[in-house]
Amino acid sequence: MKQYSAKEVENLLTGEISLNIIDVREVDEVANGKIPGALHIPLGLLEFRMNELDQSKEYIMVCRSGARSGRATQFLESYGYRVINMSGGMLDWEGKVE
Repeated sequence: MKQYSAKEVENLLTGEISLNIIDVREVDEVANGKIPGALHIPLGLLEFRMNELDQSKEYIMVCRSGARSGRATQFLESYGYRVINMSGGMLDWEGKVE
């Protein structure tokens, strides 16, 4: 499983590359802030909403600590999606939130 640190994701966001970030935390967790532009799909709904994702794009998965996003990464990889886990999750995030 490919992984980026929170700092690597933050640095990529400052570049000109458009990132596709999916936050798999629960609604109450996201209410406290998420990475700007991230799509919120709770882990429990990912199986039912993965049809909203484009298999030609690469996605960065985010959660609180990196564990749930790791499971989401493995799940989507098993269906042929290109996915990267953000290790450390929002606990390590020092960038802006919305």
